[in-house]
Amino acid sequence: MRQNASIGALVGLAGASAVLLGAFGAHALEGVLDARGRELWRTATAYHFWHALALAIASFAPAGRARRCALLGFGLGIVLFGGSLYALALGAPRWCGAVTPLGGLAFVAGWIALGLSLRARAPA
Repeated sequence: MRQNASIGALVGLAGASAVLLGAFGAHALEGVLDARGRELWRTATAYHFWHALALAIASFAPAGRARRCALLGFGLGIVLFGGSLYALALGAPRWCGAVTPLGGLAFVAGWIALGLSLRARAPA
């Protein structure tokens, strides 16, 4: 039961932070970010939000190693992919961009793990 509460908290945090960061970028950073920064922020927010939803979907998958891997992949992807793009948009050094593909790989791993988890649930 405790694990489900932790997963619920993770889903809620991921979704709420996606909305808040999207609003922050649209309003507080309006006129602050250049065109490249705005595009990076929009990309980060879009992937952040979609993968918050993926976390919610994964929370309904059958418990097991594949579900844990999916949750980890999506959560890690949000932090690495989104975090590096948010940082770049705000003027972080270019080397931070080297982290972005690692987040993308975490997303891919999360989707594969989710597929495996749901496949195990499917009727024969």
